[in-house]
Amino acid sequence: MVENRPWLTFLSHAVLIGGIGIVCFPLYIALVASTHEANDLIARVPGWFGSNAYENYTTVLGQGMVSAGGSPVGIMMLNSLVMAIGIAVGKIIISLMSAYAIVYFRFPFRMLCFWLIFITLMLPVEVRIIPTFAVVAQLNMLNSYAGLILPLIASATATFLFRQFFLTIPDELTEAARIDGAGPLRFFFDVVIPLSRTNIAALFVILFIYGWNQYLWPLLVTTDESMNTIVMGIQRMVNVADTVAEWNLTMATAILALLPPVAVVVFMQRLFVKGLVEVEK
Repeated sequence: MVENRPWLTFLSHAVLIGGIGIVCFPLYIALVASTHEANDLIARVPGWFGSNAYENYTTVLGQGMVSAGGSPVGIMMLNSLVMAIGIAVGKIIISLMSAYAIVYFRFPFRMLCFWLIFITLMLPVEVRIIPTFAVVAQLNMLNSYAGLILPLIASATATFLFRQFFLTIPDELTEAARIDGAGPLRFFFDVVIPLSRTNIAALFVILFIYGWNQYLWPLLVTTDESMNTIVMGIQRMVNVADTVAEWNLTMATAILALLPPVAVVVFMQRLFVKGLVEVEK
């Protein structure tokens, strides 16, 4: 018999509502600030929405903030979108192939290769950023999507996760595919990838947000304002020189920067949750 405790239910709901309020309050302030004029935000943030929302959003999308270089937010969001999708797709493809080779192919030093890949977890891009930048510069990939994406598409974490999943695929399934005449490529595309669908979706959401939020690497490899990403644009809007930041435009840009990651999470929510919690494949 389950004991009914109304006070405990009320307390748990109150804690959840309080947590949601703490998370959503900064978003509410940013949304309200993005609808006012710059002069309205000098002393304090008004408590309710203003009437300048259309002008603020059309300004940042069309011409950007003049004091921060004038790069349109639309172009910066496009650059971030291309970078985030390229990093997520590249990491997943490379990790799928490397994990598949490590699990299903018997070659010398197979486990040594896996541990060498796994050890790279201790070498994030910030640690190897100088030699990586030198290689990118020598290959003439500065101010290009290739320079933004290629140095970041190797992922030891995704390789490890796919390897652990591939080890759970029953050997009987592999033998059945071999008896039916399926080669390594057909088994990979017709069996392994469909079984990995939820894992791919969960990793895509995580890796997309990882690529979208990149700041240090794009800051180094891009000098052309047309290649700025949205995170770089927000930082430049906040740290303007010899003038006061236009917080209404900055907040409008921040709200726009939230939309693609939120859309990806909402659109892939079911597969994302399933890929995180599913234990029986």
